[in-house]
Amino acid sequence: MKEFMGKKHTRLTIIPLGGLGEIGKNMMVVRYGDEILLIDAGLAFPDEEMLGIDIVIPDMTYILENRDLVRGIVVTHGHEDHIGALPYLLRNLNIPIYGSKLTLGMATEKLREFGLDKSAALHTVRPRSRINIGTFEVEFFRVNHSTADCLGLAITTPAGVIVHTGDFKFDQTPVDGEVSDYHKLAELGDAGVLVLLSDSTNAERPGFTPSERVVGKTLSELFAATRGRILVTSFASNVPRIQQVINAAAAYGRKVAVVGRSMENVVEVSMRLGYLEDPEDTIVDIEQALRLAPQHVVILTTGSQGEPLSALARIAAGDHRKVEVMPGDTVILAATPVPGNEKLVARTINNLFRRGANVIYEAGSQVHVSGHASQEELKLMLNLVKPRFLIPIHGEYRHLIQHARLAREMGMDPERVLVGENGTEFSFTKDSGKITGRVQSGQVLVDGYGVGDVGNVVLRDRKTLAQDGILIAAVALNKETGMIVGGPELFSRGFVYVKESELLMEEAQAAAEAALEKCTASADWNDIKSTLRDSLSKILFERTGRRPMILPVIVEV
Repeated sequence: MKEFMGKKHTRLTIIPLGGLGEIGKNMMVVRYGDEILLIDAGLAFPDEEMLGIDIVIPDMTYILENRDLVRGIVVTHGHEDHIGALPYLLRNLNIPIYGSKLTLGMATEKLREFGLDKSAALHTVRPRSRINIGTFEVEFFRVNHSTADCLGLAITTPAGVIVHTGDFKFDQTPVDGEVSDYHKLAELGDAGVLVLLSDSTNAERPGFTPSERVVGKTLSELFAATRGRILVTSFASNVPRIQQVINAAAAYGRKVAVVGRSMENVVEVSMRLGYLEDPEDTIVDIEQALRLAPQHVVILTTGSQGEPLSALARIAAGDHRKVEVMPGDTVILAATPVPGNEKLVARTINNLFRRGANVIYEAGSQVHVSGHASQEELKLMLNLVKPRFLIPIHGEYRHLIQHARLAREMGMDPERVLVGENGTEFSFTKDSGKITGRVQSGQVLVDGYGVGDVGNVVLRDRKTLAQDGILIAAVALNKETGMIVGGPELFSRGFVYVKESELLMEEAQAAAEAALEKCTASADWNDIKSTLRDSLSKILFERTGRRPMILPVIVEV
C-alpha cells in the first residue's frame, strides 16, 4: 500500500454533526486514518416545542469516543451558531483552536463566561496563511458574511483537497473593503478540488444577495429624516452593521449608547482588536446618552430575535431599569427573525407600538440584508472551485436539495452531488465518493446548568403541564399495616381552579376514593398509584376533554 507522510493510505471521511437539515449548531468532523480535524462548534435556538430549553448543541458522542484522535478545531467565524458550543466541547477536550483574530476574541469571551481559560490553546491565523494540523494542511481564504474576519478553508488531505466555504456571500462593496478571495478560489479550482462543502442557507433565493452597504445607505436616510431618539437592534456579532450605525450617528450629530451584555461585549472586543472605529468619540455610556436631547441619541441594543430577557424585549415591556420607550422614538429592527423566533419578534414589535414608538421592521425597508449567498453566488462558487464532488451544508433539508438541483442544472454529475444529514458518513478516495453509513448524532438540550439531562420524556411532560396542567392526589398509608389512613386529597395546578370547579373536584374525589377501596392491604405502591391515575384520568377526560398530568403521592405515617 502507498505511504503518505508516514501513514498508510486510507479513506477520507467527512461527518457533519450539526448544520445539515437545520439552521444552526454547525459542526463538522474531517477524518483521515487515525486523525480528526474539527470545523466549528455552534449552537442553535430551541424551537417552540422545547419548553424551558435555553440552547441546543450538537451530540458530541462521536468526538468524545474518539478524543485521542482529535488534532484540533478550526472556527470559521464568530457567530453563535459556529462558536456557541465551544465551551461544552473544550471542557472535555484539550486541543488547539485556530481562527481569525476577531473570531478568537469572541470565542475567548464565550469561554470566559464558563470559567474556561484556553488562551494557551488559541492560535490566530490570517487569510492566505497555511498551518499543519496533524495530517491536514489547512489554508485560509477570506470570505464575506454578516460579521468581520470570516474565513473559508482549503484542507489538503492524502485523498485530495476539501474546500469548506464557511458562511459566505460575494459582497462587491463590503463595509471593511475586504472582498472575498476570488483569486484563491480560482487557484484552488485550477489545481483540483476533491470535494466542496458549500453554504446552502439561501439556496432558494434567486439572484444575488445585496451588499451590506445597502443597509448603511438606508440607515443614513432614516437618520436624516428622524427627529426623535433612535433605537437600533441587530445581531450583536454583526460588526459591519454596528459600524454603519456608528457612522450614520456620527454623520448626523448623534451619540451612540450600547445596551445589552452581548452587544457590549462584542463592541468592546471589536474596538480593542481594531475592527470597530469610533469617529468623533461617538460612543458614550447610557447614563450620558439619557441626559442628551432625544434628537442627539442612538441606542444600540440586543434583542433582534425577541428574546424575553434581552434588552429590547424588556424595554418594549416597560421593565428595563434604564431605558424607557417614549412616543416619538423610532426603533429599527435591523435583522430578520431566525425560524422559530417569529412570535417573539412580533410580540416585541407590538409592545413597542403600544408605547408609541415608530417601528421599522419590514423586509422591504432594506434595514437588513442576508449574509448568505443566493443562487447566482452559489453557482459562481461552483464555477470557481470546480469540485469533483459537492456536499451542500448549512441549511434545512429543502435548502440542501435546492443547492443540489442548482449543481445538477449546471451540468454536475448527479452521482457526484451528495446530500446527507447530521450523522451521515461521507467517504472519499482520490477516485470515488459516496455515503457509507451513519454515526451517532442529534441534539443535546441545555437547560440552565443541565446539559443533556432533559430529553424527550421531560419535554413531553413539560408540554402536558403547559397544555393541561397537573392534578396531585395525596394518600397517607399506615407504615405498619399498609392500610390507607388518609386521603385521597386532590390539588390542582394549571388544570382547574378548585373553588370554581367544586362539582368536578367532588366527582374526582369520589372516583379516587372508589379506586382506593379496590386496593387491598397487600397492594404495593405502584398498584395504588396506577389505580388512582387510571380512575382520575378517565373521569377528568369524560368531564372536561382534557388530560392533565395525574401525579399520585403516597406518604407513610
